[in-house]
Formats: sequence, structure tokens, C-alpha cells
Amino acid sequence: MFEEIKNKFAQLEADLARPEIINDQKNLQKTSKAYAELKLAVAMIEKWEKLSAQIKANEAICAANEDKELVEMSAEELKELKPAAEKLMTLIADELHPANPNDKKDAIVEIRAGTGGDESALFAAELFRMYARWAENMGLKIEIATSSQNGLGGYKEIIFVVHGSGAYGNFKYEAGTHRVQRVPETEKAGRIHTSAVTVAVLPEAEEIDLEIKPNELRIDTFCSSGPGGQSVNTTYSAIRITHLPTGLIVSCQDQKSQHQNKEKAMMVLRSRLLQKMEDEQRAKEMSERREMVGSGDRSEKIRTYNFPQDRITDHRLKQSWHSIDRIMDGEISLIVETLKQAEKAGTMTGGADEDSD
Repeated sequence: MFEEIKNKFAQLEADLARPEIINDQKNLQKTSKAYAELKLAVAMIEKWEKLSAQIKANEAICAANEDKELVEMSAEELKELKPAAEKLMTLIADELHPANPNDKKDAIVEIRAGTGGDESALFAAELFRMYARWAENMGLKIEIATSSQNGLGGYKEIIFVVHGSGAYGNFKYEAGTHRVQRVPETEKAGRIHTSAVTVAVLPEAEEIDLEIKPNELRIDTFCSSGPGGQSVNTTYSAIRITHLPTGLIVSCQDQKSQHQNKEKAMMVLRSRLLQKMEDEQRAKEMSERREMVGSGDRSEKIRTYNFPQDRITDHRLKQSWHSIDRIMDGEISLIVETLKQAEKAGTMTGGADEDSD
């Protein structure tokens, strides 16, 4: 049933050891990505095949009806094995044929401090830490493209790439406005403050996804700076790229060389342009207000983090979770999985307005 997929995976695994693939960076990247995309599916297929073999063996024992005690044990096991196999088959189908073809792509995540000044920037840093821990738990890798800190260690802005199959499919649910309610460390009177951080999530666009002509770009160089605008080096390694037809501007300064900063800036620019094109196309096709799926539309608050009440509320689900410290330590898979199921069932709503809790 799944032999073709397993054979393709085996071929990709063999290709990764071939010198002509290893020595060709683009080919190696393409082959590695295809291998990674099939790896989880093949692992689930192998597990399903083992379950199927167990089911057949137990059914044979029940059909023989020779040992009553053994038949009862086999029948009892079948009650667990069959639902497990059916659930696994559904997961395999979702993995091989995702509803959104972008779901398997790497994700570009942009976190920006909003209302709340320094407290907002500090929470932006905590969100980044939460996402980094969550990505690590899922076996994904984080790479910072660019960042801008304040003097307290918070982030006015941080843009990072999440590498690994399924990155966008998981992180896209984080796009929107995140509100935090707590007593800031700088608050002497103990008053609860409300701050906001915006998160945009884009699927990484590859060069083959769209063509950007050199004459459409203006590239400027400048010295990278640290917190508070203090210069951290005297070389013009930081890059600012302006896409002239659209006016989109991307800056990158966190990499060690001008070439690396340019590469990261172009990666972010491609993804923003692709998302812009898709948004414009969607707007033409839909008369009603389009649903925000990783588009960077931050008009709606999607989640509130209430520290005094130890509660996180996702407004798209109208549901809350406690143990906020554990969740902020990267354990947000339960929330995201609930969002996925609600989306499939069509019960996920938009975000909340600014006045709702």
C-alpha cells in the first residue's frame, strides 16, 4: 500500500550519500528537504504496518477459536489496536496530503513590541523564548535573522526562521496580537499593566516561488547597532533592502558578514512578497473579510496571558489554560493542537476585540 512512498524515501536516503549530491549545495538542500518531509510519514507508515500485522495475528487467533483464554485476550487487544490503527491512518493521510501545501515549509516569525513600552518589549523576548523552547521540543531549529533590543533585554523586534518539516503548519496559529496582563518588574505600586505584542508568521518563500529582478531592489549598507542605538561595530555589514515596486523594506544586521545579512534579508523579503501576492489574490476572490492565516493581519487579539490569575485564554477557541509558567516554558502544543482540531471542525472563530477579556 505504501511501498512507493517507502521506496522514494529509501532512494532519497541513498542520494544523500552520493558525492555528486553532497558537492552540489542546492541539490543537497533540495534532497535533504524532500527526505525530511517524508521521514515522519515513513515512521508512521512503519508503525501502522506493525499494528496491522498485530491485528491480523489477533484476528487469526480469534477465528481459530482453539484456546478460549487466548481468544479473549486477543479480542481485548483488538479493541485497542483497531482504533489506534485508524487514528494513525488519518495522521498519515494528513502528513502526506496537508490541507495547506505551505504547512510543511519553514516558517518566518516576526515578533514586535506593541503598546506597553518596555514591558511590551520584555514580553516579546519571553514569547521568543517560548517559541524557541517549543521548536526544540518538536525537533525544529531556530535561526535569528535580525533583532532590535532595548536596554532591559527586551525585543522591540525580532525576526527568526523556524527550520524543519511542519514548521509553518504549527507556527501559523500564533499570528496575531498577544496581550499580557501582569505587574511589571519596574512597577513599584504593584499595579497590573496591560501590554501587547504582535506576531506575524509567513511560510518561507524559495527562489522558485517568485522572481525578484535586481533592478527592482535598492540595497543600502550601514553599521549594525546594539541596545539603545549604540554601535557594536564600525564595518558596514548591516543590510537594508527596499523593493521598489511595492515599497517593502527589510533590514538585517545580526549576521557576521554583509553577505550573510543580505541572504537573510532576501529570504524575509521573498516571503513577505509572496504573502502579499497571495493576500491580494485572496482579497479579489473573497468579498467578505478574509480569514487571517499567517498573513500578519494583527487587527484582532488572539490570546491573553493573565499572570495574576495564572491563566492563558485563546479567544479563537473561547478556552483557557492554567499553569502559565509551564506554557511559557514552551509547552504550548496542547493549545495549538486544539486550534488545529477546531479549524478542521469549523469551530475556530476570529480573535477578540480590544475590550474583551
